[in-house]
Amino acid sequence: MNIHFRKATSDDIPNIVRLLADDPLGAEREEYVNPLPPQYYTAFDEINLDKNNILIVAELENQIVGTLQLTLITYLTYQGGKRALIEGVRTDKSVRGQGVGKVMLEWAIQKAKDEGCHVVQLTTDKKRPDALEFYKKLGFIASHEGMKLHL
Repeated sequence: MNIHFRKATSDDIPNIVRLLADDPLGAEREEYVNPLPPQYYTAFDEINLDKNNILIVAELENQIVGTLQLTLITYLTYQGGKRALIEGVRTDKSVRGQGVGKVMLEWAIQKAKDEGCHVVQLTTDKKRPDALEFYKKLGFIASHEGMKLHL
């Protein structure tokens, strides 16, 4: 499978939002309409200007089939260590089960290593048991209890 990764551009925003909205949980929180709400473009601009954020798209045969965001976090623990946070992982339903997600995560893990990170972390909603199993197969372990406070 010849998947090409590249940094997302503002022209990719509609496709990225389409991917984010294309599951039961995403359908509840995203607004995939034409035209897209301006807050998607505002968020993209902030992400794009931040050297510690990488929003990528995965292309197969010149079609966007996946996306994820990799955030690099420097902190004082681990002697000023750096970790990577993977968010917003989505693959197009037409390619699910074909290894695209695995290749995307392998790309993100390698990028984190290249950036000097000592750990990669992510969260997945408990309502997505298939995603949880997918991440476990890639070597992720549930080593911590995650908590969120929605504001």
